[in-house]
Amino acid sequence: MESPIEELRHAHDVLADWYAERLAGALESMPTDRAVLDLFSELTLAAGLGADVADVGCGTGRLEPYLASRGLSPRGVDLSPGMIDVARRDHPAFPFEVADLRDLPFRDDSLAGVVCWYSLIFLAPPDRKPAFAELARVVKPGGYLATAFKDGDGRHRRSGRSAGLGVEFDSYWLPAREMADLAVGAGFGVVFQGSRPPEEPESCPQGYLLLRKL
Repeated sequence: MESPIEELRHAHDVLADWYAERLAGALESMPTDRAVLDLFSELTLAAGLGADVADVGCGTGRLEPYLASRGLSPRGVDLSPGMIDVARRDHPAFPFEVADLRDLPFRDDSLAGVVCWYSLIFLAPPDRKPAFAELARVVKPGGYLATAFKDGDGRHRRSGRSAGLGVEFDSYWLPAREMADLAVGAGFGVVFQGSRPPEEPESCPQGYLLLRKL
């Protein structure tokens, strides 16, 4: 039997092309997402810590061109080799590599910022504190972390069925207060916290946090 991490990796290998097709151009119709990413980009550059940022859980690499257009130098990492293959295919101007959120391939205090766009919703309870600690490890003091997530009730869910590709995986839609507490416990301070109501076909509010490493 596959472990949850192996199951997650395999499922996203299968889903990579499906996500690439479904999310192509989606950011153009997501003004809230763009606004948070813009704020992250502006504050990161204003901090004077450089432009090197990581998109952790980058999936198909769809955020890289947008972050670059805002003056940042992004690179992407993802647990799924299939996702990284698609990201390299569709966005060859940017570096991508396979990596686990709990063991990132970056030096201590080496990045001006990190983006986790719907990639923290897969963290099982025992992995949450170590994952946030790992994010704090790689961000320079004064650097930023931006995350988007499903602002839910914290219950365990089985996701993936809706794609119709025969895969499932665990996900957890944590409430904003719990996400913020995890980040603060790892050494970040909350700069901005927001949400928007669900839009079709979403079933819960979408949460956003912008944090600064203390």
